Amino acid sequence: MVLPMQKNQIINLKRQGLSNREVARRTGFDRGTVAKYWNEAKQKLHELELKDADERTIQEEIYAAPQYKKRAGRPRKFNEEMQDALKQILEQEESKKRQLGWDKQKLSNIQIRERLLEEGYEIGQGVVNIYIARFRAKERQPQAYIRQEYELGERLEYDFGEVKLDVGNGYQKYQMAVFCAPASNFRWAYLYDNQKQAVFLDSHVQFFDMCGGAWQEVVYDNMKNVVTKFIGKHEKQINSELLNLASYYGFNINVTNCFSGNEKGSVERSVDVIRNKIFALQDKFDCLDKAIEYMNSRLLKINEKSGFDEEKEYLLKGQPKYELAQLREAVVSKYAFISVEGVKYSVPEVLVSKRVSVKLYHDEIRVYSNFIEVAQHKREFEKGKYVVNIMHFLKTLHKKPGAVKNSAALKAIPTLKNIFDKHFKENPRKFIEIFIEHEDKSIEEIIAVFQRVVANRVEIKAMNVVKAKSRVEEKMADILETYTLLSKGGDF
Repeated sequence: MVLPMQKNQIINLKRQGLSNREVARRTGFDRGTVAKYWNEAKQKLHELELKDADERTIQEEIYAAPQYKKRAGRPRKFNEEMQDALKQILEQEESKKRQLGWDKQKLSNIQIRERLLEEGYEIGQGVVNIYIARFRAKERQPQAYIRQEYELGERLEYDFGEVKLDVGNGYQKYQMAVFCAPASNFRWAYLYDNQKQAVFLDSHVQFFDMCGGAWQEVVYDNMKNVVTKFIGKHEKQINSELLNLASYYGFNINVTNCFSGNEKGSVERSVDVIRNKIFALQDKFDCLDKAIEYMNSRLLKINEKSGFDEEKEYLLKGQPKYELAQLREAVVSKYAFISVEGVKYSVPEVLVSKRVSVKLYHDEIRVYSNFIEVAQHKREFEKGKYVVNIMHFLKTLHKKPGAVKNSAALKAIPTLKNIFDKHFKENPRKFIEIFIEHEDKSIEEIIAVFQRVVANRVEIKAMNVVKAKSRVEEKMADILETYTLLSKGGDF
């Protein structure tokens, strides 16, 4: 490629009368290139002598940068379907970058091409590189934006944001499902440990239930929870579960264009605002529930100046809470457990060998027999884990008190296991009898009962020790008195 300064050098050397061979030797270009630019310059100089041309334009053309022909057309194999597939991959990468806050885990251009090849697209690495560069250049290109104003109850925006918290087991990443109503500047968030579809839907149900209604339109980016598949250049297949939710509450779904976070800028800012104003102040908690409780209290403070009270009057009519549970069936094993996605959950022992119905929520499971709820557990995801409620085994344990000591049911409650080992190891039947007397109470209340029983026992034992000590002292006094009388020769 010939630079403008090199072109000028060629022309100036030729004007000094040097041959093409000599100019080529001095500049390093071949004689054809020298001849090309000198002939072009002579033609322009001749036009200047004619006096009927625009002198300034010709002068600029003589020393202008060389012009090269651009490649015409486009790669024959790269079609709109490939373009949509590539856009979807790049959008997922941008979403990942926003969530992680860094780009060290981003796919390379080579990996992106491998993804396209796996999906059945025949495309070369060079073509992929060209189009990735174009997409990213377009994304970085400064744009003019049109300020939007919305009516109350018209628009709600949704996004996920990431926050790092220590909830008793070191710093880990947690997900905030964030809502923002731009008309009233009302912001709210829910804290989860993942971004799965069940969590995505649950955040909507919780929010609409809290607000007493829904907005006319909810705006999302192209996350997997929303867009199942890209169809053609502009059409998107919306997740069926989200469609059902939208139909139930009556809101319209609006999905932004690819790489267009500005189209839901209110919630994009809200993620940063909530993360900064809440968790920049405190990021260590005893448990996740404490973190959620703290976040809710801070959100109330943040929204004191919002116009939500006024906007609430414009929301769509509220509906009963949407049922999100997945329905399953299970057979109770001889140990009174059911298996749900590889995790074992206890149920009342009277249901052994019977079939039960299970409602599976994102954070809990509920078990039903003949439409009556018989068990409720916090949902676990570690396959092979046992989730046990000792209340499900009281009758069997009362018949077989010796089984209490090593039972999984007791080991599942470390505080009670410790109380049993210290105070009831020799009398396990009494331990179970206390349970049966208070089986209508929660585990926390039962633990408190045992703590009171133990405290009373310790107090009674201490009193007995004092009484025994007093009796010993009285006896010793009598012995001493008798000894004194005997030593003096006295009579009894």
